Amino acid sequence: MSLNPAVPLAPVRIPVLGHLARALGQDINLAFYLVTIFVTAVVLAVMTWGLPALVITALALVPLMFAWFIIISLP
Repeated sequence: MSLNPAVPLAPVRIPVLGHLARALGQDINLAFYLVTIFVTAVVLAVMTWGLPALVITALALVPLMFAWFIIISLP
């Protein structure tokens, strides 16, 4: 990696999101499975670490909810 501003940096790619998007296009039930896995992980985290795990999860979901409200309010 170069610190020279004349050299453009390569775009960062996250391969998990592409595979997930393709899989959702093939089978919509995957979305329900992912929600179930997420809720189970949050419940296990709250059982392990208590209220701080729930608070951190809620704080992490605030930008997602703002984006969701903007998307559903578009004309």
